[in-house]
Amino acid sequence: MDKKYTIKDIAQMAGVSKGTVDRVLHNRGKVSPAALEKINEVLNVIDYEPNLIARNLKNTKIYKICVLLPDPEIDSYWLPCVIGIQDAVKEFKPYSVNITIQYFNPESKKSFVNANDVVLNLEPDAVLIAPVFHKETIDAVKVYEESGIMVNTFNNQIESNTVKCFVGQDLYKSGRVAASLMNLISTEGQIAIVHIDESLKNAVHMQEKEKGFRSYFEEKKLNNFSLTTLKLKHPNVESKFLNFLEENPNLKGIFITTSKAYQIATTLSDLKNKKIALIGYDLIEKNVSYLNQGLLHFLIHQNQKRQAYLGVSTLAEHFLYSKEIPETILLPIDIINVENADFYIY
Repeated sequence: MDKKYTIKDIAQMAGVSKGTVDRVLHNRGKVSPAALEKINEVLNVIDYEPNLIARNLKNTKIYKICVLLPDPEIDSYWLPCVIGIQDAVKEFKPYSVNITIQYFNPESKKSFVNANDVVLNLEPDAVLIAPVFHKETIDAVKVYEESGIMVNTFNNQIESNTVKCFVGQDLYKSGRVAASLMNLISTEGQIAIVHIDESLKNAVHMQEKEKGFRSYFEEKKLNNFSLTTLKLKHPNVESKFLNFLEENPNLKGIFITTSKAYQIATTLSDLKNKKIALIGYDLIEKNVSYLNQGLLHFLIHQNQKRQAYLGVSTLAEHFLYSKEIPETILLPIDIINVENADFYIY
């Protein structure tokens, strides 16, 4: 249908006021049964769709939401987040919501700080942050609060009373899930908890996963296992890992706390005599490839696409419909193996 109907059009056709139509369309306030019946008759005739009406509503306020996101060109883990944000952009395009992304280098604190400065100059109503750098995010949140800008975070949680909402998983429990899986596929021996390419001191998500992993073995009193922490950084990941293997010939399992399990799997693929259980995170292409080859045993799916979408949509719905924003939105901890991976790939 080419005709785009406004509230005024619908009111004239139904013989009621614009305010009455507005209350019906937005489900707010009382409307008499007679008026409601007239409006519904018109809506049925014109094949009413909320988005078609919304395109013609004249809003006095354009809400601006900025997303601070690691550049997926540098780390492909974040690519599904872009898709999730684009879904939100499409959904709220007919309304008075402007959603933009500001990328930063996930390997550079300076890049993150600079991206926040750019966002501040845009004067948004709200910001959604992927807090890769814990300390710098806390500093940024304080500045946003002083500027009257609402903040949601996703993927990683930070300690701040001013963050409106966190969207993601319970990272401590996801570490425990990984530990329970490791206990199923390894009966005894040395287990390595591997952190790749991030500063452990400034990465709460890795700390929480390790805490959860260790707590499982401690509570279950699994004394037949010994746990070791290994930190690896580009460009020496392979060489340092090979040295670690030489020094620890009885290694039976590896838990990788980031999306870079493929870097360990790549090295192990050349060592045919090594049978080591591998558990990591996220359905990025390289991880899935090694999962299919049997070198990676389990992946924990964090559903970053859904996280980003919910982080944006809760803000948009708050501005548009005055919906209350929950303090925390926790997503399920999905366990992926070679048998079910295809169901989760975007």
